[in-house]
Amino acid sequence: MKLFRSIALVAALLTAGVAHADINVGVTLSATGPAASLGIPEKNTIALMPKTIAGQKINYIVLDDASDTTAAVSNARKLIVESKVDIVLGSTTTPNSLAMIDVVAENQTPMISMAASYRIVEPVDAKKRWVFKTPQNDIMMSLAIAEHMANNGVKTVGFIGFSDAYGEGWFQEFSKAAELKKIHVVANERYARTDTSVTGQVLKLLAAKPDAILVAGSGTPAALPQKTLKERGYGGKLYQTHGVANADFLRVGGKDVEGTWLPAGPVLVADQLPASHPLKKSAMAYVSTYEAAYGKGSVSTFGAHAWDAGQLMAAAIPAALKKAQPGTPAFRAALRDALEQVKELRGAHGIFNMSTTDHLGLDQRARVMVRIEKGAWKYQSAE
Repeated sequence: MKLFRSIALVAALLTAGVAHADINVGVTLSATGPAASLGIPEKNTIALMPKTIAGQKINYIVLDDASDTTAAVSNARKLIVESKVDIVLGSTTTPNSLAMIDVVAENQTPMISMAASYRIVEPVDAKKRWVFKTPQNDIMMSLAIAEHMANNGVKTVGFIGFSDAYGEGWFQEFSKAAELKKIHVVANERYARTDTSVTGQVLKLLAAKPDAILVAGSGTPAALPQKTLKERGYGGKLYQTHGVANADFLRVGGKDVEGTWLPAGPVLVADQLPASHPLKKSAMAYVSTYEAAYGKGSVSTFGAHAWDAGQLMAAAIPAALKKAQPGTPAFRAALRDALEQVKELRGAHGIFNMSTTDHLGLDQRARVMVRIEKGAWKYQSAE
């Protein structure tokens, strides 16, 4: 009888331990450096995420990678090896996120990136099976730009983008989209995120006399080519990627970015969306939460990518808890498996339907066309 009671007591204690085990979430973001205008709203959003999910306490361990690839890799390793996290959220930029893949795959820890390039999650191989992301793929947004260009008489286009994985990814995907719409890319230039002058590149773009120019940058550094183009008198149409969708870009670009076209997640113009839009309610939920904490007009699409990462994590945790307890390899594997099973999750940016071959899970409902008018984002109806 005593033996039975002892076994029962041990079982009860173990069950209680499982019920109250903490889930540790590691976060590495670019809160400083060239990508800070993206990373800061992401960091702000982490502070708004739930502290309890399915009865489990959630601990967020947040590190700054300073927009540096080496630091992002170091942070990921530190979070996994030292802090024993169950999942990694981050990083902010494509180069950082790509560099982190080896670390999370080696340690079999799921990761949800807030960076855009499709190469972060495609193809889903032995390493990338551990990696998911929330921003729209480059090709989805490239097609939106190319379609808009074609509908507005653009026949030739110049391209200038970052001299890293973000810029190269965008050039490859936009080139495909432009070809489909019979638009000829007549110039291809690059610049570093930290450059202070792009005069040489702009002169080459002007010499090609394109009908339109696409700047493939992100955050405030994306304003530099456009300001230089304006200084040099370029009068054609100007396009940016969804990598500039925040207030800091508007502030730095000022009058020089007026009239710019870009594709963006619905959250950027959530209050302007028609009531019938499938993302109106979920996008406004994030906007309201963020602005209640940080002030009217403070929301950005980048913080919403972090929000959606949190939504995915929250959807996967209950299923993972049915299979294993936090802090174990089995729980990390169960969490990864559960992320692949997320269906019809309405986030701030889109409706996520993950699968074993699709670790983004968004469709065309996750994009709208936007124009900068009078220093603000203006929703452009497809009608």
